[in-house]
Amino acid sequence: MTPHPAFTTTHSGHAALRKGRHSQPKQIYLITFVTHQRRRLFGDFAMGCAAASALTVEDQWTHARLLAWVLMPDHWHALVELREGTTLSQLVQDLKRESTCRLHAADPDLGPVWARAFHDRALRRDDDVVSAARYLVMNPIRAGLTSRIREYPFWDAVWL
Repeated sequence: MTPHPAFTTTHSGHAALRKGRHSQPKQIYLITFVTHQRRRLFGDFAMGCAAASALTVEDQWTHARLLAWVLMPDHWHALVELREGTTLSQLVQDLKRESTCRLHAADPDLGPVWARAFHDRALRRDDDVVSAARYLVMNPIRAGLTSRIREYPFWDAVWL
């Protein structure tokens, strides 16, 4: 299957992820961050519930709007629209910090949760945001985690 254009990149490595990164209010971004050492922490249902709750709690989203998201066993994808007063890097840093604190409250022996870097891609004006969201939330099907997205517990989109 050909990747959706919103998910493609031509660079690799952490430095490439930061190259040209800038934050612009009202811009929609696809962000992805992975667990430390790609551990499948969220393959455990209880840990997945805790992570999904921590990443989507309303008070985390004062400087950005969460449009769509999916939590996979070892990473999180989201479509976000930045508001005034924050940067993409600050948003991701806050999400990782707060979710890590909540996950450690559930399991103090958990260890590191997130890898340092994250991937982002600004959607172009001509990108179909709903199409990008559909592609994003279909990740569990493509990964073989479920055959029907309605049966997968860790996703949401504002268009529902």
